[in-house]
Parts: sequence; structure tokens; C-alpha cells
Amino acid sequence: MTSTIVGLCLVLAVMLNFYILGVSRLRMLIAAVAMQGVLLGLLYPIVHQGFLPEAGGLTSMSPLALLRLALLTLAIVGVKGFLIPKLLFKAVLLANIRTTISSVIGFTPSLLLGGIGTGAALIFSKQLPLPEGHQHHLLIPVALATVLTGFLMLVTRREALGQVLGYIVLENGIFIFGLLLIEAVPLLVEFGIVLDMFVGVFVMGIIVNHVSRAFPEASTEHLQTLREEI
Repeated sequence: MTSTIVGLCLVLAVMLNFYILGVSRLRMLIAAVAMQGVLLGLLYPIVHQGFLPEAGGLTSMSPLALLRLALLTLAIVGVKGFLIPKLLFKAVLLANIRTTISSVIGFTPSLLLGGIGTGAALIFSKQLPLPEGHQHHLLIPVALATVLTGFLMLVTRREALGQVLGYIVLENGIFIFGLLLIEAVPLLVEFGIVLDMFVGVFVMGIIVNHVSRAFPEASTEHLQTLREEI
């Protein structure tokens, strides 16, 4: 049952990859990245349960460990699905960013490259010398496909905010890779949240940069002024 739910979530993540590559409206793009973040956050405890002893499952964990897992899940969902998207929407509003983004190669070629990359990831993952139990797992090909999607966003989108979203998708792929290491190195997945916080700082840097161009002596008071002028 756990593997079925994990597989369904990973398929949805791949579908969101294609949607992200094909959409040009900035708000819809941010919403899609937020949905992918929430999906991966909810995937964390499911995969965690899958690596626990089958005899006990989550019931084999101590109350303290369960609380830690619940808090970490809420943190991942909160940061990926709500905090960072909120900052991005605020950046669109305060910095007067265009509501659409453009692609250097076009959206249709981006989708084609994404499809080819996803197929190559599926083939490549089957050739890897994986440990027993991971041979038929979708985590590796989906992680590779998501990393490729983020990379395509980074190199093909002209706007800075589009590249920020590409970085977030790239980090989502790294996060999926980290799910394979829950049993061996659980802290590695938790440190992935630090990358998300870096994105938040990066987004705020974009806001400050745009405000500084409009107001040479920029301060926090100018944010309200800029909003009124918009």
C-alpha cells in the first residue's frame, strides 16, 4: 500500500514537471511549484514509514520520534508549499514583475526536452547498481527528471524570478534523492530545508534590488510607497 501511494505521488510530481515547463503565466507557475513542494512534503513521512520495519511501521517509533517526524513534515510543507510561494507572490507584487515569463528556446521545445530527459532518466536508472529493494523504485528516475526540469528552467528562462523557480524545482529533485537516504542518513533530508531558506533569502534579495533601483536610498518604508505607486 505504501509503495502504491509513493508511486502515485511521484507520478503527480512528474506531471507537475511537465506543467512547469509548459506554462508561461507566472502566478500559475508559482502555484504549480508550491503544489509540488506540498506533495514532496507529504511524501516524506510516507517514504519514512516504508523504510521502517514492516512488523511495526510507524507504531514501532517512540512518541518523541513521531512528534519529530510530524514537526519536520509540517516544516517541509510550510516552507515549500506556503512560505516560499508567499515570498514569490510578494516579489511579483512589490517589484512590479511581468505576469508572464519567456523562454529562450520556446515552451514547446522545453516540453520536448523534458519528455526526452524523463525517458532517459527512466532508462538510466535501470542501469544503476542499486541495492536490493530499490531496483524498481521510482524515486531515482523522478529525482533525475525533476533535477533536469529545474536545470532547464535555470538555463532557458530569461526572467530572474523564473530562474529562482527553476532553482526551487532543482532543489525538489535533490530532496527526492534524499528520500532514498532516510534510513541511513536522516539528517541529510532535514538539511534540505536549509536550501529552501536560502531561496527565501534569494527572493528577498530580488525585491531589495528592484526597490534600490527605484529608490537609491532604499529602506523598508519604500516597500509601502512602491506598493501604493503600483
